[in-house]
Amino acid sequence: MALQKLTKSELEDFIEKMKVHRGRATELITVYIPAGYDVNAVQRQLEAEKSTAKNIKSTSTRKNVSDSLDKIVRVLKDYKFTPEKGMALFAGNISPIEGQSDIQSWEIEPPEEIRVRLYRCDKEFVLEPLESMTEISEIYALLVMDRKEATIGQLVGKNIEVLQKMTSGIPSKVRAGGQSSQRFHRITEGLTKDFYKRIANEMKNIFYENTKLKGILIGGPIPTKNEFVDGEYLPTQLSIKVIGVKDQGDTSESGLQELVNLSQDILADQEIMQEKKILERFFNSLGKDPKMTPYNFEEVKKALKFGAVDTLILSKEFDRTKSNELKGIAEQMGTKIEVVSNETDEGKQFLNLGGIGAVQRFGI
Repeated sequence: MALQKLTKSELEDFIEKMKVHRGRATELITVYIPAGYDVNAVQRQLEAEKSTAKNIKSTSTRKNVSDSLDKIVRVLKDYKFTPEKGMALFAGNISPIEGQSDIQSWEIEPPEEIRVRLYRCDKEFVLEPLESMTEISEIYALLVMDRKEATIGQLVGKNIEVLQKMTSGIPSKVRAGGQSSQRFHRITEGLTKDFYKRIANEMKNIFYENTKLKGILIGGPIPTKNEFVDGEYLPTQLSIKVIGVKDQGDTSESGLQELVNLSQDILADQEIMQEKKILERFFNSLGKDPKMTPYNFEEVKKALKFGAVDTLILSKEFDRTKSNELKGIAEQMGTKIEVVSNETDEGKQFLNLGGIGAVQRFGI
């Protein structure tokens, strides 16, 4: 078994093939190793799991699990270091015939970094971490805050990741010592502004140079979040990406989920507007210069192979096999790929046209 380095389109095909497999018992093994993680540590864990597998009552299941673990351990012995983007390994009995054994194994390096460390023995392979990679083309920054604490995270595909938790250290009331209320107010206001600056600086450090940043969502009680937004603490490049400010009280990690739930209308509008812009560009180009805007499969494929395509556009309803073939060529050529739905009038019109199109950068 040789390590497969997959492109995004190849990963989509791989996922679809792996979804078909079902174990008769919990005998399909999934292992995810993050980039930079110690391969030897994973190998030792799986060796220990082999000992645990001896306790499985079913003879056939025990043998299948043990043989699958052996396969993965043998693979790991060939590696001194984890591949650059991490690796995912799968092994198990995929025979459709009861009582027969067909132990197969796969090892892949995905197109994006693996961020989870996972070992699982189940009736099906764990594919969610790989599926999220096929969905991610942009992220949203998340900030929930009040005067006491702030939590910074990001929405990556459908996953919410916590990136930073901060506290202000501002006292909640006047302490003994004779401080006047006015003096205490001045002190707390100064500490609050300092806290806002710290939050803004952390947001800048995390997101300022992130080319995938689509927008920023901010949540918190009145008037805290408004003071932060209106006070122009964020640098201009980030402040112009604030697309939603929501009233909420939870500023902990769970508050990030609440913020996303409250912002579903905004997120949906953003995706729809983006699709509209993509398809408006396509139809405008088609009207002005049809030769530079092919929408026939063979013509699009030819233009891609010449490296002449600036943007490849595919409907989600377009034939998957042909779609993956074109995506593979586009990725090799560094062509931008846009996948659109049929939830808008433009999307329906595009699908009726064939569900495929390209905007060329030069003629061929």
